[in-house]
Amino acid sequence: MERVIGIDLGTTNSCVALLEGESPTVIPNRGGYKTTPSMVAVTEAGKRLVGHIAKRQAITNAENTVYAAKRLIGRKWNSPQVKNTLMTSSYVIVEGPHDDVRLKLRDKTYSVPEISSMILQEMKIVAEDYLGEPVAKAVVTVPAYFNDNQRQATKDAGAIAGLDVIRIINEPTAAALAYGFGKDLDKTVAVYDLGGGTFDVSVLEIGAHGVFKVIATTGDTFLGGEDFDARIIDWLVSSFAAEHDIDLRQDRMALQRLRDGAEKAKCELSSVRETEINLPFIISTGRNEALHLQKTLTRNTLESLTEDLIERTTTICREALNDARLDIDEIDDVVLVGGMTRMPAIQAAVTTYFGREPNKGVHPDEVVALGASIQGAALLEDKHEMILLDVTPHALGIMTFGSFFEELIPQNTTVPTSQAKVFTTSRDNQTAVKILVMQGESKNAEENELLGEFILTGLRRAPKGEIEIEVTFEINTDGIVSVHAKDMETGQAQSIQVTATSGLTQDEITEMIHSAKDYLVERRTDEDFEGAKQEAETLMAEIEKMFPEVERIVASSDFGRDAISKARTVLERAREAISRKDADAVREQVEGLARTQRMFKGVVSRAQ
Repeated sequence: MERVIGIDLGTTNSCVALLEGESPTVIPNRGGYKTTPSMVAVTEAGKRLVGHIAKRQAITNAENTVYAAKRLIGRKWNSPQVKNTLMTSSYVIVEGPHDDVRLKLRDKTYSVPEISSMILQEMKIVAEDYLGEPVAKAVVTVPAYFNDNQRQATKDAGAIAGLDVIRIINEPTAAALAYGFGKDLDKTVAVYDLGGGTFDVSVLEIGAHGVFKVIATTGDTFLGGEDFDARIIDWLVSSFAAEHDIDLRQDRMALQRLRDGAEKAKCELSSVRETEINLPFIISTGRNEALHLQKTLTRNTLESLTEDLIERTTTICREALNDARLDIDEIDDVVLVGGMTRMPAIQAAVTTYFGREPNKGVHPDEVVALGASIQGAALLEDKHEMILLDVTPHALGIMTFGSFFEELIPQNTTVPTSQAKVFTTSRDNQTAVKILVMQGESKNAEENELLGEFILTGLRRAPKGEIEIEVTFEINTDGIVSVHAKDMETGQAQSIQVTATSGLTQDEITEMIHSAKDYLVERRTDEDFEGAKQEAETLMAEIEKMFPEVERIVASSDFGRDAISKARTVLERAREAISRKDADAVREQVEGLARTQRMFKGVVSRAQ
């Protein structure tokens, strides 16, 4: 039976899950961890590292290790979020050919979807190792407040990784699916999701018959644990500069060590009142003198440094409830999602705002992937006992005369949906109309995201305002937007399926898919060799350990001397096969080594 995996592609960590029978299960990676750091690095030898192994070498290879790529996915080069990241990043960010963002690692430039695809491919490998069979289909989660370009970029990342992404679903919605799955609930729930890079609040009605209906969702795609870490880094940098007149941000390795120290301190302060940040030899001065950084950070200091960030989350909660037209006392439960919700000040802020203790019955790091796996199984098996009704997180409309944004589909409209509106021409004798399809909440069209454009031609000449054009917007369950424009009098029509752009051309995506396949073949070959090598080296070590005793026992006979000579030959052939990195040859030698080991054991046991 075909399997669908659920992947939470997180800013800080990623997670993969699977519905087994009636139980959604998180799949651990080879190290036994249930989450994998969303980090990618390229070594000096040009080798790609993903996950824990990338994180472990981040300090010594800071310039070539990417973290928090999700904050840049689907963004335009000139966006404020990209400018902010440029100022604080320890890796190199450059402008791409399509006004997009690219990341330079060693001598190669990568797109952000390509970096994200490496993390998704790692999740695919984790699932395949667990199942012992290939996996092709996945449901991937995104922040609820992601726009269409960010969603498309995530979908492209999935394609590059060799996955058929059958649905992109919102992270808070996925968390609600896991929270309510199989429980026959009838509740109105607020999901407060504060992760490493993004923040969302979604209000849902969970019906007793498996209906999950999102009423409202809002958020900030540039608010999360990274910003809390940045406040600690600023605090450390400013105190160090005051003492030594040196800006640690100018040194990439020092900056990466600061990030590491800040993240550890933040996590520790969720369970202790104070912690020490000790970074010896953080930088050397021109006089070859090594300087050390040692500071005690208290929970109170951290809370005062991040107070405004926490307040921003409660302001967004207020917006979500206003959009849902609900009072606080109409919320039955508040579900905390994302690693940052472990911070006591955040839990206190949520308790104060909602007037109740939040529900801690779900695992904040795993619940999103679990929900994605539930949705994946429901889509594959066409299970009708679970119905998911989501909303469009941003308003959709067109640009009108004077650069105004005319909304056709309001924010938080349940999808699928369709909406039509009649417009008139703005100039005399206008024979064509350019329709600019936009997404966003600003009345000023230029502040919103342009999704696509098309031209309706062949209009009859007439005074302005006389020709009526009906514009119809449609959104399907996958969030694909179609726009149709029609001259009401002549029936002349034109339409477009709005395909959001990730900043990649189809040719680039195809090339990246091939590159990812080549990497997978190479990685599987390396793993195959490493497994055989490990087995051979274990046997070789045992044989060499027994050699002196076996030689002593059998050296007096011709037969014994011949056996010793053959054993030496077997060892030599195994060493040669290992040096050639030939997995098949090593596996062949493993059989000979195993026979030699059995013979040596027999000789020793008989002598005893």
